[in-house]
Amino acid sequence: MTEDIRGQYRYFLKDSVRLAINFALTDQSRRIPPPPVEKPFLHDSIRIDLPAREAARHAVRTLDISAAIENRRSRRTFSPDPLTMEELSFLLRATQGIKKRVDQGTAYRTVPSAGCRHALETYLCVLNITGLDPGMYRYLPLEHQLLYLYSDESLSESVVNAALGQPFTAKAAVTFIWTAVPYRMEWRYDIAAHKVILLDAGHVCQNLYLACEAVGAGTCAVAAYHQELMDELVQVDGEDEFVIYLAPVGKV
Repeated sequence: MTEDIRGQYRYFLKDSVRLAINFALTDQSRRIPPPPVEKPFLHDSIRIDLPAREAARHAVRTLDISAAIENRRSRRTFSPDPLTMEELSFLLRATQGIKKRVDQGTAYRTVPSAGCRHALETYLCVLNITGLDPGMYRYLPLEHQLLYLYSDESLSESVVNAALGQPFTAKAAVTFIWTAVPYRMEWRYDIAAHKVILLDAGHVCQNLYLACEAVGAGTCAVAAYHQELMDELVQVDGEDEFVIYLAPVGKV
């Protein structure tokens, strides 16, 4: 790729994107209510309570933050041991847990987000969690619950195919799959939204890396996947919501 061609796409990372925003024309400036903190769901859906924060803490070993940072690395080999529900609860709270809900469209979480917009949703491809049937789930951070989506005997094969043949995704106890709901960020930031959504995803995944160190698990961030297959796996439309990142997690 020539320098001229590369330069055509670098605008995405530059201040020219920010300066192009007309804040007077954003939906926030028009006083349109913000989108909800959490994607809606049918209240008669199957939901699974996750262990409360205090119960989940018992599954976490005492680990100095400097040690977690030093030990952190991408891990693609996992043991056959399952994760517990307490460990899963801890990892979910570490990556998208809500500390305080401010209003219908705003909540403070355990990770930073541009303008506190938090445009991500968390889906789980569960294969080996004690007390939880294999299947696809969505994390409900407001309720601290899992929303059951579906089960499929070929789920491990499907996640490998969607991950472009990366086999360790089928060996993980669970794969975290993050989608973006871009309008949550566009509501405030217009065209600059798409840059900061990706920054937010980095914050979330780094928290997962460090949290894994505290439960004797490992993970590996994955950005190489088949977009349509991965969107289909988590049952999103690929337009108003689409997969942007994933990370298999397993015991090491």
